[in-house]
Amino acid sequence: MAWTQRDIPDLGGRTAVVTGANGGLGLQTALALVGAGAHVVLAARDAEKTAAAEARIRLTHPSASLQVVPLDLGDLSSVAAAAREVLDRYVRVDLLVNNAGVMAVPQRTTADGFEVQLGVNHLGHWALTAHLVPALLRAPAARVVTVTSTARHRARRLDPADVHLERGYGAWASYARSKTANLHFGLGLQQRFSAAGVAARSLLAHPGLTNTDLQARAVREGGAGRLGPVFELVTARSGMSPFEGARPQLRAATDPRARGGELYAPRYGSHGPPVRRPVLRRLHLQEQIDVLWQVSERETGIPLDVGAGRGG
Repeated sequence: MAWTQRDIPDLGGRTAVVTGANGGLGLQTALALVGAGAHVVLAARDAEKTAAAEARIRLTHPSASLQVVPLDLGDLSSVAAAAREVLDRYVRVDLLVNNAGVMAVPQRTTADGFEVQLGVNHLGHWALTAHLVPALLRAPAARVVTVTSTARHRARRLDPADVHLERGYGAWASYARSKTANLHFGLGLQQRFSAAGVAARSLLAHPGLTNTDLQARAVREGGAGRLGPVFELVTARSGMSPFEGARPQLRAATDPRARGGELYAPRYGSHGPPVRRPVLRRLHLQEQIDVLWQVSERETGIPLDVGAGRGG
């Protein structure tokens, strides 16, 4: 029988942090986790949109346990401030869903000078995860779920000498590269959890073809090119709803049978119920994970040290 949100076990007493929780997949993820009894931290950038999301969640679940934490993944100082607020308030974090992202936007940089798609989709989540490692390791069996995309299959390798695409930028190529970084991050984090002998687990998910604001925003901002409106129309007509598209990341986050390093995705690639899928393109995989780790630490100045977090 297909997995649905009804299969989420009781999450009473658990604390979950969801990035981009004010719309699309993030909002649906937060709704489902709250409905299962979790305390959910809505970590998002747009204050007005986040307030509306909180009101919607409370309308559906009047007894919802929520906290709003401002988070701009394109600004490492904001990431650090958000992490401090979480760490000051909670002894442990049971679940971190690295969901937020941008897609096919025009070339620009973050507050820290990073190419924006790599900066928001990966480096911001790298920093947030690194800051929250101590709280994750204090949970009995924490999970970190990072959201990738089928766009990763079209990505070029991350070039340490041109991390921010100063020698040539393509909106879709940059997006694909950032989603590959998400994949390599999730796999590399699991390697480090395993090496440290901790109970925390890192998993991956992709939502298939889901109709969220990502497509419309890419068109509005002019980065999607001539195919952008076509893609937006196809997604609007045949894409899954955010409710359906959130299922892979919810299953990765909550299924008691899910294991570290696994990838959950729609059964039929772009549509269908969430199932475990193999991680493909393994040639040079370890090399690319190692390069990502080196680049991420170098660019952010933030090491992701599970051993040190265990000590903390």
